[in-house]
Amino acid sequence: MPRYDFRCRTCGATFELRRTMAQANDPAVCPQGHTDTTKLLSTVAVTGAGGAAPQAPSGGGGGCCGGGCCG
Repeated sequence: MPRYDFRCRTCGATFELRRTMAQANDPAVCPQGHTDTTKLLSTVAVTGAGGAAPQAPSGGGGGCCGGGCCG
């Protein structure tokens, strides 16, 4: 189940809730009981082995638009 981060505008607390994607934008109550909260934008980093982004092969070409696979 996805986790969503929220911040309370009243007390400044940041908290996390697990809820379904259908409930992602439902109102959230902070742990202190305040209802004036906002959902925070979360970022997710996905990397390959070694943490480096894949590089295109040097020498040009590759893929369908230059590698000759469109016959």
